[in-house]
Amino acid sequence: MSGRLFTSPMFLGFDHLEQILERAAKSTSDGYPPYNIEQIGSSSLRITLAVAGFMMEDLQITQEDNQLVIRGRQLEDNEERVFLYRGIAARQFQRAFILAEGIKVERAWMDNGLLHIDIIRPKPETRIRHIEIVQNSNARRKSYNKVMSQKVGTSDAYRSGAIRSLQLTEKE
Repeated sequence: MSGRLFTSPMFLGFDHLEQILERAAKSTSDGYPPYNIEQIGSSSLRITLAVAGFMMEDLQITQEDNQLVIRGRQLEDNEERVFLYRGIAARQFQRAFILAEGIKVERAWMDNGLLHIDIIRPKPETRIRHIEIVQNSNARRKSYNKVMSQKVGTSDAYRSGAIRSLQLTEKE
């Protein structure tokens, strides 16, 4: 098995989708910070991350192509503190979500240690395009002339063989 998902010749142009799925499968995550994804409307979602201990200045949200990336980095306290036990980790994180085409980030806000990000999924527009079919009887003649013009510099025997093969294909 080649590992490819879209091997059927009916799937044209899905290479990009296959790359996205491979990237999602390879990304490993330690589960930090925990998050929820909820549907809040027919075309809107909310991602909520538990970022207790982070201030707004410690967080960064970017949309890189089709990825929503949330990064958190806490600065160490300048105060000299002595911890007898440190169970609250002050560590950096990066959480990425792959977005479908057309999804937009509407807004983000913090509330009680939770970072909320609302995204909207606009309704897709139905596009119908009619392709005109034209009759072109000169198409074979043009391809024959093109091949013959490329064969001019070759020997007479080769040229006559090329003419015979083109005549056979025209009869078919």
